[in-house]
Amino acid sequence: MIAIGCDHGGYKLKEEIKKYLDEKEIEYKDFGCMNEERVDYPNIAKEVAKCVQEKKCEKGILICKSGIGMSIVANKYKGIRCTLCHNEFTAKYSRLHNDSNILAIGADIVTVNEAICILRMWLATEFEGGRHKERIDLIQEIENENMK
Repeated sequence: MIAIGCDHGGYKLKEEIKKYLDEKEIEYKDFGCMNEERVDYPNIAKEVAKCVQEKKCEKGILICKSGIGMSIVANKYKGIRCTLCHNEFTAKYSRLHNDSNILAIGADIVTVNEAICILRMWLATEFEGGRHKERIDLIQEIENENMK
């Protein structure tokens, strides 16, 4: 199950991504927004991040104009590794080396086709483990020290 959310700037792209997920029969839970009326992105990012953090959804997708604000909010949650990806390379390595559990996309940065390619790569790539697991453990130590 994937948690998906956007603000008004990412609404159109979110709807296109949902079509892709439907075609691939990938289940998702939509946290909004549900139209192009102005919303505050932190509220949407919070709900998606909490859903992934609480393991109600395995992964998440956040979309706004740049992807930056959404990723900042999501990364305030312990255990969340939200990565802003602009191409297939960054999507691949966000999973392979960083075990990203939330993908952030900038709707004004990539086309619909590029976003689908990014998502496809992100979903298809497994975490490599090994020395990268050691680094994830270090990230978790830092979280434990600083997120009380």
